[in-house]
Amino acid sequence: MNATADAPALLLAEDLQITQAAHDKFISLLKDVDEPGGVRVYVTGGGCSGMTYGLTFTNEVTQFDHVREDNGLTMVVDAVALNYLRGAQIDFVEQGMGASFVFRNVFQATGGSGGCSSCGSGGGCA
Repeated sequence: MNATADAPALLLAEDLQITQAAHDKFISLLKDVDEPGGVRVYVTGGGCSGMTYGLTFTNEVTQFDHVREDNGLTMVVDAVALNYLRGAQIDFVEQGMGASFVFRNVFQATGGSGGCSSCGSGGGCA
């Protein structure tokens, strides 16, 4: 992972929880990436359906990011996104013929869907 001159802040477990199922799936997905780094969690803005939460692979960390390394997995969240995600949980759920990352307990005032917007689009999660 490439970092800027200023060290990023620490992402605490209570800030963003990652279930074992999600952790294992992230590790599995990172094995298939040309330049594995970590997983960035992001939030995109509003509209009538509220905030959207997403995931992508990253090799970059900035001074505005919060980072946690846990058993081979690096999670990166910028400070603005963390304001919406604080206390949330990311899980990986397989149901029927589909599987996806699910965001639980997201900041309720944003009215987000709790789904991963980039799943299946090649953007970083599957």
